Amino acid sequence: MSIQEIRAFNRFYTNLIGALNYSKHLYTPYTLTESRLLYELAHTPRTDAAELRAELSLDAGYLSRMLTKFERDGLVERTPSEQDARRQRVTLTPQGRGTAALLDERSRESVGTLLDRVEPDQRPRLVEALRTARELLSVHEDTDDDRKAGRRDGPVLREPAPGDLGWIVQRHGAVYAAEYGWDSAFEVLVARIVADFAADQDERLERVWIAELDGRPVGSVMCVRDESPGTARLRLLLVEPEARGHGLGERLIGAVVDFAREAGYREVVLWTNDNLTAARKLYVRAGFTLVAEEPHRSYGADLVGQDWRLPLVDESAAGPLS
Repeated sequence: MSIQEIRAFNRFYTNLIGALNYSKHLYTPYTLTESRLLYELAHTPRTDAAELRAELSLDAGYLSRMLTKFERDGLVERTPSEQDARRQRVTLTPQGRGTAALLDERSRESVGTLLDRVEPDQRPRLVEALRTARELLSVHEDTDDDRKAGRRDGPVLREPAPGDLGWIVQRHGAVYAAEYGWDSAFEVLVARIVADFAADQDERLERVWIAELDGRPVGSVMCVRDESPGTARLRLLLVEPEARGHGLGERLIGAVVDFAREAGYREVVLWTNDNLTAARKLYVRAGFTLVAEEPHRSYGADLVGQDWRLPLVDESAAGPLS
């Protein structure tokens, strides 16, 4: 009986979300599998073909054909892995990131339309039922073989969706007030940084990442142009207290460093305060070094500001930023 019920639900749900005609359902030239592949590429800072094949349980030939199509459409670039030349590293181009973001937006709109059919007081019941199904069906999913094959469980990194920039401002204000007693002046500073980014972003040289866990944002980081030519600045690193312990801080910093290196920056710099002990440990682990510090009073507290720096190229051979 359980098998019949699950099969009946599968037929119902695949029809409900248009899985059998996904490209028409979301007005896109890409199938459900192709869209899922773009989603994976947009939501992780490091990916190679072997990891994608394991994550999505895809045939190697099928994956290769999809990546060839994406290359032809200008969505991805394939290069040998720095760790193993036999493996391919796959990255989205700016056009690919834009396409992935558009597909993600249309998918969110589709789910929103679906939720509109459910009475507001019934939506928590629906969410809880879906969460229960995921928990029960994934109990034995994460095997040793899965981990060896490169499965990525837990939080994902993605580009910001509508509302996420406002979330960055709100959560920075709330978290730093709760943990360090900083006043509203800090939230004002974060709002200014976010507004400047949104008004003048250069997609080739600047990005924002949102860390997501169980469908909700739990962290952020930003890579922006610094005033010094060839220099990227890491800003607004945040991991929500309940999401710590997943290695998210390290992944967010790694995303910035990888992006900055690929964009042609010569170095990454950041400014922080000495009382942010956990963050400073992550910066050291990523290779940053402390280059200057100075006492100051800001946000209603006496602090010591610190400048940190990470060279990305051999400085003796550094040329102009392309």
